[in-house]
Amino acid sequence: MVGKRTGGDLLAADVHKTLRTKILSLEIKPRTRLVEDEISASLNVGRTPVREALLRLQGEGLVSRSRGWVVEEGDPADVQSIFESRMAIEGFGTRLAAGRVQAEGLAYLRSLVEQMENLDGISRVQLNQLNREFHETIVRQSQNAFFFEMHERTQFNYWNLRLPVLFTRDQVEEANRQHRDILAALEAHDEDEAEKQARLHITTTYDIVRDALAGF
Repeated sequence: MVGKRTGGDLLAADVHKTLRTKILSLEIKPRTRLVEDEISASLNVGRTPVREALLRLQGEGLVSRSRGWVVEEGDPADVQSIFESRMAIEGFGTRLAAGRVQAEGLAYLRSLVEQMENLDGISRVQLNQLNREFHETIVRQSQNAFFFEMHERTQFNYWNLRLPVLFTRDQVEEANRQHRDILAALEAHDEDEAEKQARLHITTTYDIVRDALAGF
């Protein structure tokens, strides 16, 4: 039997969701100190739900406690683990999406691909934002909320690394071709091909990042 959630539980869940979203979106930057009283005042809640939310974020690895609460910072040594996680989550998420994506989702993905291909008309920052939205949208189309939540965490860890890697134009164009291949598999609702192309794309990106980091 599941116990009834109290008002305090719901309040802590709201605080957790708000802080988690801001951390994952990097609105709250890594190494930022989180002060319970300041959070309580800004969200107009008591300290107890704030502390409960922070403890939950600590359990998720998003914050740590050392003379106060601090947003965790990524470690470049975790690159391989991050890409392995992305391979598992995004690879299978793309397979599921191929069987579940609707026309509206495909149209949105197509528009993202077209925008990413306009390399002379967008900045690298915009390209990164579009790329992130493309992959997040695919996992969202899997219609599995747990997958999407895990993917958010993996993406946070990746972007949080602040890797000193600048992709060449040739590498970006190859990535865009792979995006087209993923999209084609989704449009064909070909689950095997969708997962295959997603894994190939992630492997290609990992190889570029790994080789670039080897030079530092």
